[in-house]
Amino acid sequence: MNQPLSPKQVAQAIGVSESSLKRWCDRGLLKTVRTAGGHRRLELGDVLRFLRTSGHQVARPDLIGLPPQAGQGTTARNKARERVRDALLAGDEQLCRRIVYDLYVAGHSACDICDNVLAGAFHEIGHGWECGKVQVYRERRACEIALKALYDLRRALPDPAVDAPLAIGGSLEFDPYCLPTAMVELVLRESGWRAMSLGTMLPPATLAEAVRENEPDVLWISISTIRSVPEFLDEYSQLHDLATTLGSAVVVGGRAITAEIRRQLSYSAFGDTLRHLVTFVEAMDRRTQRVRKRTARP
Repeated sequence: MNQPLSPKQVAQAIGVSESSLKRWCDRGLLKTVRTAGGHRRLELGDVLRFLRTSGHQVARPDLIGLPPQAGQGTTARNKARERVRDALLAGDEQLCRRIVYDLYVAGHSACDICDNVLAGAFHEIGHGWECGKVQVYRERRACEIALKALYDLRRALPDPAVDAPLAIGGSLEFDPYCLPTAMVELVLRESGWRAMSLGTMLPPATLAEAVRENEPDVLWISISTIRSVPEFLDEYSQLHDLATTLGSAVVVGGRAITAEIRRQLSYSAFGDTLRHLVTFVEAMDRRTQRVRKRTARP
């Protein structure tokens, strides 16, 4: 959970007077909460939403916990992938995080940033690694930096409602890639879901137990690498059958799923991109709302 910010912090960060900021709050332009003592406090996510719509830039990003120089300029998305790729390869953590934050403040969704910037950059980095042009340590370091950028975006999102639909997931045994499942968690939270990544290299038995204990609305499984296709198909089939029996939708995706493997899978949705996942859960939300309206009628 993010630490609430004082009006003075936010005003100094944006570069305006505290009285101006309070007027914006009074007009409803900035959402505030009150402490037990009656003092105003602002959530980082609400501040960033205001910045996304108002056009204001950030003069002192450090005062509200943003990366240095974040929100002080614009980044064209069509060039962001190359800039992020170069920053990741160079190990420039501050630049990478700033580019990602600038895109978000400029109005791009976390889903769009993950699909079109970070995933694209890692596709090129991965290709360079496979060709021997990128050292392993650079690829691993890039993953660590990207995870920090994803954490930045997560901090910018509001906490989901306590009664929001639940999604859990991760990757199976022998699949150590953490970025895909971290991205899934992020974009589901952006869609208002209570999403929780259970991590990577999960034994099927423990993932099955998590499904039994939590009975999620959605179980996601990220497949970036497969050690044995027959074993994977058998383990996945058992997880799918368990989840659907308990009423959970199963969403699967990942670069290791070839056309041949995909033909042998059963699933509620297959995601080639995170946008596919968001489209699916939004459709689930609409169906749920229609059911609630029908059951609420006298």
